[in-house]
Amino acid sequence: MSPDLTIGQALMQGIKLLTDEKIDPPRLTAELLLMHALRKERVFLFSHSGDPLPELAWIHYGRYLHERISGKPLQYITGKQEFYTRDFKVQPGVLIPRPETEHLIELILNLPKPIGTIADAGVGSGAICVTLAAELRQPIIGLDKSPIALAVAAENAKRHNATVNLIQSDWLSALKPKSLDLLVSNPPYIALTDKPTLQREVRDHEPDLALFAGNDGQDAYRILEAQAREVLKPGGRIVLEIGNLATKEIFDQWQDIQIQNDLAGRPCLLTATLPQAPNFARAK
Repeated sequence: MSPDLTIGQALMQGIKLLTDEKIDPPRLTAELLLMHALRKERVFLFSHSGDPLPELAWIHYGRYLHERISGKPLQYITGKQEFYTRDFKVQPGVLIPRPETEHLIELILNLPKPIGTIADAGVGSGAICVTLAAELRQPIIGLDKSPIALAVAAENAKRHNATVNLIQSDWLSALKPKSLDLLVSNPPYIALTDKPTLQREVRDHEPDLALFAGNDGQDAYRILEAQAREVLKPGGRIVLEIGNLATKEIFDQWQDIQIQNDLAGRPCLLTATLPQAPNFARAK
């Protein structure tokens, strides 16, 4: 790519490079990378398409294109991902928020109010806990084992003026017994045996801690089920993102179990209520 280009020419060259390398969608990706290189909004690309591309922007644009062609996720290059109408900072070491997780947000926002004390286990970028805190206008507890995730979530909470109490914790171990009314989580649910089948953007760049949960993909749910029985109040509720129906069996002693499917008909959310009975315990 020559440095003697207009902004419009640079955009077209980027689209061709991405198309040749089978990076989808090539036009949108090239636009976002060029916007990031110029530190401008999309309208600037087209209103100034005949302007020369500044040398520094050309250097950055070429590097960003190379990174994307090499498999680095677009969100890690630009450092952001939109989630529920808000821009969230993301970086290597935290899971990139997915649009399908917005179904979890919608479900919780539709619950009867007041909900009470809410915790988000495995905050990642903070997409869930920050969004809930901002939408519900109440404090949310955010738990994560990763210092990187907690730091990024703290930045996002500050950016969106959300009150989130972030705690470093191995899942729910830092919480007091019978202290929660609602537990939400998008835990890892990919089986280790499926790792070779993943897209390289996911497999090679996103954190294993946020992706994989044992040989069957259910380890995180087993931990959450056991710990949730301790930290939820009787009648407390869980809302979990899931990958398949196997998770339902882990919560078979809970009440009011419901599965919500995504638009493709695949199970995506599990909700359940902790029984009121004092002798509720999983059979050994």
